[in-house]
Amino acid sequence: MQTTFRFNIIIAHLLIIILWASAFPGIRMALTAYTPTHVSLLRLLVASLALLVVAWFIKIPLPKIKDVPIILLLGFLAFAVYHVALNYGERTVSAGPASLLVSTTPIFTAIMAVIFFRERFKMHGWIGACIAIIGVAFISLGGSLGDLSFNTGVILILIAALSESIYFVFQNAYLTKYGFFPFTMYTIWGGTICMLIFSPGLGSEIIQAPLDVTMVVVYLGLFPTVIPYFAIAYVTSKTGAAEATSSLYLTPVFAFLIAWFWLGETPAVSAIVGGIITLLGVFVSNMPSEQQMENEEREAVSD
Repeated sequence: MQTTFRFNIIIAHLLIIILWASAFPGIRMALTAYTPTHVSLLRLLVASLALLVVAWFIKIPLPKIKDVPIILLLGFLAFAVYHVALNYGERTVSAGPASLLVSTTPIFTAIMAVIFFRERFKMHGWIGACIAIIGVAFISLGGSLGDLSFNTGVILILIAALSESIYFVFQNAYLTKYGFFPFTMYTIWGGTICMLIFSPGLGSEIIQAPLDVTMVVVYLGLFPTVIPYFAIAYVTSKTGAAEATSSLYLTPVFAFLIAWFWLGETPAVSAIVGGIITLLGVFVSNMPSEQQMENEEREAVSD
């Protein structure tokens, strides 16, 4: 029984890492035939339709009317702003460095939690944030093809990480109220509604785009946009948030590898050095305190 449980956890972690990592080279491929806004819109439309089917089968209730504005706002930030900014950024930033820049999200989240909710940010958190900033600077010196500079693309991807962080910071009350699955569905639908403004021209772009590129966008909608959220929810329900999110730090490693084999993007030395420094900073920033480890040990014993 225990062996089966651990096997399921490992499979869930692999789904989270590989599917989210594959999104970065997938976006680069999609941008060869679609505009950044249409990649985001088509991807979200596919995800929303798939989730409507799931919602119908498991009978997901509608959200409260009073919560609809905040759901639309959070969906706009997490899925509309995040995807559009990331897509525009990946026009000049290769897949591997883009995934590393997005890995600064936990640091943005922690800093905003301090500002808005007076959560304590330990000294190692500030040290880790400084280390990660140095790593971002190294990444900006050279991309996978050795031609990345600190340009608009880097700034846009950092904006994407920031918008996702705002979502993570302010979603907690609604996760408690609605549950992880329903609230994630609501915000994906909210983000899709916000993206409908970019509908003109999508139909003709679909007709003109090569089928294999369109299928990549469909893949982005069905897999990286949907499945990892369910996988991380499963791990969270079984082991807690700490273990559920621990695997996310491996995402950039797999993004580099997938981009290397799929797109032939060979990492530059500066990107590799910057990636290692950035990951080190994120690790240091998110190191649990002794008190947290003691609490987790007590919870494990009580379980």
